[in-house]
Amino acid sequence: MPQPTREAIDALVGPATPHFAYQLRARIEELVMDLPEDDPVRQYGEAKLELLDRLGHASSKADTAGRVRRDVPGWDELPSSAPADKPQPHRSVGT
Repeated sequence: MPQPTREAIDALVGPATPHFAYQLRARIEELVMDLPEDDPVRQYGEAKLELLDRLGHASSKADTAGRVRRDVPGWDELPSSAPADKPQPHRSVGT
């Protein structure tokens, strides 16, 4: 396997959606796990692992677009805006 790069990590994370966040997280973890702990590419990859974990509990990536206004009709009935920087809270299994 070629040496992992930041560009390779960005190519995986860039188009990530909540639906595929954990699959991509596993691939990135596999890419960087054999690198030394102080390797900058590993550290970059680990930061992206955290982003993908948050994205897995989100309803959108929303890192470039603005937030949905909360004063639009129906917001109270469908509060589904949960971008990766403020995802839904984790819930215990069986709740």
